[in-house]
Amino acid sequence: MKKIASVLAGFMLLLTVVGCSSSASGGNELVVGIDDKFAPMGFRDESNEIVGFDIDYARAAAEKMGKEVKFQPIDWKAKESELSSGRIDLIWNGYTITDERKEKVLFTKPYLENSQVVAVLTDSNITSISDLAGKQIGLQSLSSAADALSANDIHGQVKNISEFPDNVLALSDLKNGRVDAVIIDEVVMKYYMSKEEGTYKILEESLAPEQYGIGVKKGNEELLQSLQKALDEMNADGTAAKISEKWFGEDKVLK
Repeated sequence: MKKIASVLAGFMLLLTVVGCSSSASGGNELVVGIDDKFAPMGFRDESNEIVGFDIDYARAAAEKMGKEVKFQPIDWKAKESELSSGRIDLIWNGYTITDERKEKVLFTKPYLENSQVVAVLTDSNITSISDLAGKQIGLQSLSSAADALSANDIHGQVKNISEFPDNVLALSDLKNGRVDAVIIDEVVMKYYMSKEEGTYKILEESLAPEQYGIGVKKGNEELLQSLQKALDEMNADGTAAKISEKWFGEDKVLK
């Protein structure tokens, strides 16, 4: 009986140690869940290296925290499940703060402004949101773009909504004429417009303003506070501004 009690005590101690670990890797490494096709926030360059604003931002924050960082591409539809299961420590890749998401994760303070916009080809006759009535719309599945469209009155008037795993595929279908418009993050769309000048345009009307934040697992206030402290230090010493200027040509980071 004493042997059984001793084994159980040891097992419970092991669970306690594992449960208290602040990292999905169980060590001094932060595992960051990303969508690796979300330029310019996090994406793969010509050498297949993961780069982007959020990538540099996360690396700098991890350095401030005295931690290593690992970027883990995930199915963006399952991002909250990846976080709650402990497979990743942070959701950090243009992650929009919403009331619904606040029920599932802890958020840092917002660090970037964004809007959900309507992108069309430059020769499109769509000039306003009302023109989307009867049209085929594309967007990334389970994204804030989907939420923004659902909240707008035009949602019930569109012909059909095609959902894609990522924005790259949505824009490909736009160019090929399979959809008439794509609902997408403004910061992402402006990046693609700079890479393919004369191909796309953004309607003047936007669907929804929003802010990006970093998602932390519910209950892990220690990691949240440590991360926020690092982000505040990056704002104070100019690190955040330098990273923003590299990717956006200006300091867009919220203070």
